[in-house]
Amino acid sequence: MNQIYDALLVVSFGGPEREEDVLPFLENVLRGKNVPRERMLEVAEHYYHLGGKSPINSQNRALIAELEDELSVYGVDLPVYRGNRNWHPMLADTLRRMQADGVRNALAFATSAFGSYSGCRQYLEDIDRAREAVGPGAPEVHKLPPFHNRPGFLAAMADRVRTALGAIPVERRASAPLLYTAHSIPLSMAESSPYVAQLQESCGLVSKAVGHPGSLVYQSRSGPPTQPWLEPDVCDRIRQLHAGGGLTDLVLAPIGFLSDHMEVLYDLDTEAANLCRELGVNMVRAGTVGVHPAFLVMIREMIVEASAGCAICPAECCPAPRRPPAQIRGGNVTTIARAPLEPEPR
Repeated sequence: MNQIYDALLVVSFGGPEREEDVLPFLENVLRGKNVPRERMLEVAEHYYHLGGKSPINSQNRALIAELEDELSVYGVDLPVYRGNRNWHPMLADTLRRMQADGVRNALAFATSAFGSYSGCRQYLEDIDRAREAVGPGAPEVHKLPPFHNRPGFLAAMADRVRTALGAIPVERRASAPLLYTAHSIPLSMAESSPYVAQLQESCGLVSKAVGHPGSLVYQSRSGPPTQPWLEPDVCDRIRQLHAGGGLTDLVLAPIGFLSDHMEVLYDLDTEAANLCRELGVNMVRAGTVGVHPAFLVMIREMIVEASAGCAICPAECCPAPRRPPAQIRGGNVTTIARAPLEPEPR
């Protein structure tokens, strides 16, 4: 390998580690956004429901530990660092540590398989701001691109879906709907990115691999009713399938998420699962790719390719969405916008 990088930076959204962290974390997420405080407090309850600790942190630590082993076995000599957008370790702090360790050129792997502003371009902007905060001598950082159709990602997801389908009684398996879920985003963001097209391609490829048709739905919408977001919502779709009659089993596959973090555990394992119990539907939830061996191989291969001088994310990818329309409130013009709160649809 013609190595031109001396570190790997795993970049993620971040999340609270304890109840005392929840509100400061959400304030970081929503800083500069016109989101009512009551909405923030509503989301805080999701974290309190699970003890105030987002599982995304331990899952990213596990990913890094497995990835370090994978790189070591194949002689890829790169230390791995972790930096977050919204909670510790913050990106700027991690870059300072990397600078102190003598890192000059790093690759960044963002925990996001699909291209969108919040799942791709915003990570580039966050890295640039962190480098500016560090100042002269901050490590150069090149971001690896999204990987929606990489064989390793697809193989890992197909394995998770295959396992979930295997939990359905064989005589009912063929008739069980398979719903792939991804984080909903505003239509304005979707229109400026390949997000939907990439999701549809991935769902089709995984369904082909497992031999079971599926359809794409969305979850975790956080925008106001007046702002159009991607639909259909997963719970709305479950109700529609049930109303059509004959729904006994259902598989949910969170293809838009890399680990079982807050939005998977709450929106699927809590809300969707409760709905299915009320309707008398046997719901099986497929796992996320997590630390699947094929996924680890994929990351290593991406590092090797980038170190050979190709396959890094272009600065102009996934542009910011158009500003949403202004609304008149009390004689003042106010722009209404909300971002997903723990967005790994990315």
